[in-house]
Amino acid sequence: MGKTTGFLEFERLNEAYEAPASRLKHYKEFVLALDDKQAQQQGARCMDCGIPFCTNGCPVNNIIPDWNDLVYRQEWKQALAVLHSTNNFPEFTGRVCPAPCEAACTLNINNDAVGIKSIEHAIIDKGWGKGWVVPLPPKKKTGKKVAVVGSGPAGLAAAQQLARAGHSVRVFEKSNRIGGLLRYGIPDFKLDKSLIDRRMTQMEAEGVEFCPSTYIGAATDKVEDGLTIITPQALQKEFDAIVMAGGAEAPRDLPVPGRELEGVHFAMDFLRQQNKVNAGDRLNGQTLAKGKHVIVIGGGDTGSDCVGTSNRQGAASVTQIELMSKLPEQEDKELTWPYWPAKLRTSSSHAEGCTRDWSITTKSFQGEKGKLEKLVGTRVEWVRDEATGQMKMTELKDSEFELQADLVLLAMGFVSPVAPVLDAFGLDRDARGNIRANTEDYRTNISKVFAAGDMRRGQSLVVWAIREGRQCARAVDEYLMGETVLPR
Repeated sequence: MGKTTGFLEFERLNEAYEAPASRLKHYKEFVLALDDKQAQQQGARCMDCGIPFCTNGCPVNNIIPDWNDLVYRQEWKQALAVLHSTNNFPEFTGRVCPAPCEAACTLNINNDAVGIKSIEHAIIDKGWGKGWVVPLPPKKKTGKKVAVVGSGPAGLAAAQQLARAGHSVRVFEKSNRIGGLLRYGIPDFKLDKSLIDRRMTQMEAEGVEFCPSTYIGAATDKVEDGLTIITPQALQKEFDAIVMAGGAEAPRDLPVPGRELEGVHFAMDFLRQQNKVNAGDRLNGQTLAKGKHVIVIGGGDTGSDCVGTSNRQGAASVTQIELMSKLPEQEDKELTWPYWPAKLRTSSSHAEGCTRDWSITTKSFQGEKGKLEKLVGTRVEWVRDEATGQMKMTELKDSEFELQADLVLLAMGFVSPVAPVLDAFGLDRDARGNIRANTEDYRTNISKVFAAGDMRRGQSLVVWAIREGRQCARAVDEYLMGETVLPR
């Protein structure tokens, strides 16, 4: 715990942001982390609550009360050690995690939760600044070789854990840079990519080998020019174990009339292009929002990222629409605590300028000469079916309307991993199209092939991917050695 009476003495202090007018001029991070005194005060608010629901609410089970207390006592190096004991990459989660731990905070029942995420952010940034984050190579090698397919948070976490256990690890990534979703799915203004680069340097010193621009799949699959193709059979011949840790990359489409018009794009393609440009790549025909009326369909994090990116590109207007009803701004904590509540969330990108609307279904896209000009939508009502108890959508009569649109970004989530890769391995899939594997041993139906992250559980959070990568690494180590010292 922190200070015995800290939760009574101090209020929650949120991290500050650079002003919207200023931050819209660049793609750099704009969150101003807590200083030592501010972090100490937040740590002081942590209660001696008996059962740390925050730890259970955190997917990686961070030992939150311990490092809150250590920050309160200004024992930063020890706090870093506790933080790293459960999380390989707290600089990622300290920036992009929605913080389910804070929803589960006991203080959140009738007050503002402890600023757990901001404390995590402060700890890891101080650790890097002080030079405390160093490579941890194994004392001896096992002689076993592991291939990790996918370099997102699940793949990186699995690779680091396995390398520290003494295995030779090679990470394969089809993109031209390592990082997966972290690199190309999250805007630079939320996660600076130098944070990935310095972790790569650490992991290379620990024995991990990175292989970008490498596609794992059938030799007959259609791939981008410049990619090296390695078949599953070649991997199975060379490596003692294979971890499938790619993303759920198949986006949910919107098959309505006019979908083929120029100007309707998947959100992730739009975001990936801007990140590539920020990294120095030259693209032909980049999709840009400059001077356009942009409509983002989908109310999640990806949609919010499209809003922020569109505004930075100089959009004439940005409108975000959502099929579901508008949620309440404040949850009923007596009903929802300690679980993640369904409530209206306004992101920093929304604060930069955006019109938001709810309970809208898209009927069609319309335009002239193959070019998008407007979106036709209808308002809907959600009513609970008395027989099944499920919510059903009903279109409201005479509610059809039009929105001017030069660019529509489809940000409605992802349905599954891409099929060709799974087909090439012959992997069994569940009803949602994900790789079939449990959370005990993470094994698939194919010998020595394991699965973790979004490829196994479906679209999820970075923090869930890290958890799965760590747990899968433990299962792989036990499979290879007959026992393991890696934590779950």
